[in-house]
Amino acid sequence: MGANLSYDTVDLSGRVAIVTGSNSGTGYETAKALARMGAKVVMACRSQSKAEQAIVQMRSEVPEQSLDLTFGKLDLASLQSTTDFADWFLSEFDRLNILCCNAGYLGLSFV
Repeated sequence: MGANLSYDTVDLSGRVAIVTGSNSGTGYETAKALARMGAKVVMACRSQSKAEQAIVQMRSEVPEQSLDLTFGKLDLASLQSTTDFADWFLSEFDRLNILCCNAGYLGLSFV
């Protein structure tokens, strides 16, 4: 979770991104990188408190930039949650430019 970028960046200003499972791991780093490049990032997570903690952490790791991060409640194991998230997103944003489907679900007994 370092602050330095080791890859080329592009200007994503004006772009809207959704990153599922972005409160930890790969999703966290993806959300942070997109925000550092100027995208407005919707952190689609099950836990609001974990997402808000991640947002605070990201902003502390990159204090020289104003990261545009927001939480969106999404539990991909629930069709109702997915529908509610989609309705909320459509009411808040006029477009979606980037979708990172990072979230996973472990422990499925039928797999």
